[in-house]
Amino acid sequence: MELKHETVLLEESIDNLDIKEDGVYVDCTLGGGGHSELILDRLGPEGHLIGIDQDQFAIDKAQKRLEEYSDRLTLVRDNFQNVKKVLYYNGFVTVDGLLMDLGFSSFQVDDIERGFSYQHDAELDMRMDRRQRLTAKGIVNRWNEKKLTKIITEYGEENWAKRIAKFIVKERRKNPINTTGDLVDIIKSAIPAGARKNGPHPAKRTFQALRIAVNDELNVLKNVLEDALEVLNPGGRICVISFHSLEDRIVKHFFKEKVKECICPKDMPCTCDIEPELKVITRKPIMPSDDEVERNPRARSARLRVAEKL
Repeated sequence: MELKHETVLLEESIDNLDIKEDGVYVDCTLGGGGHSELILDRLGPEGHLIGIDQDQFAIDKAQKRLEEYSDRLTLVRDNFQNVKKVLYYNGFVTVDGLLMDLGFSSFQVDDIERGFSYQHDAELDMRMDRRQRLTAKGIVNRWNEKKLTKIITEYGEENWAKRIAKFIVKERRKNPINTTGDLVDIIKSAIPAGARKNGPHPAKRTFQALRIAVNDELNVLKNVLEDALEVLNPGGRICVISFHSLEDRIVKHFFKEKVKECICPKDMPCTCDIEPELKVITRKPIMPSDDEVERNPRARSARLRVAEKL
């Protein structure tokens, strides 16, 4: 089966990167390579793109897709939270822009063996980097009820988190929870039938929580935003596409913190030493058009925020 990925907010994100032909840019989350392809198309011979992804499958696909641009492209298999290290070991110190598409790729969720989807029965996995040891199966079979409740509540924003965690612990005492199908059945039994009539699939929030926990996604995002600002040249931009409120809130608050100005009284000398580091380009997040959502329903929750380094 050919696994495909449709790039979200493609033109909007690359337009907002404000590409310079001779600039250096980082696609922190290479994925299907769609964003990278458009960046490379706008770069001149002196420009360069560093593409990062922790998924070897993504690296391999991008290598083929972007072959014609190989003279201005460096692909690195790593977690994008290590962006400073990636740049250093590839001969770069600063860059002119960074793009982060925080959604997981369609080819990951559509690859049944990866265990991301609640729609297909497969081994519980959910690792974006298959070299790491922690899996969703490890979490549901080993973490205690309190910790399970915490992640399902915080990462999944699930009202039935405590009950789901209780049912998981109860069922794993009988038999290990090995597959996505096993977990979906437990979640359905935990959530009362009346509460399952409306809204998304009953397992959606719990699966989101597990995916975030397995890949430590929120901590990675917090760490990389600070480093991205550090390596960005003045006038360079950070573009972040998020897909749920937890990610978007982190980005929004980071931008807000970095645009703070002097808080001293205007008629007094400054003693606070607070200077703005960023200028927010998108006062409100850019959202996909109705046409894009119709073409690609997975784009529905996407939000693009952009800031420029002062």
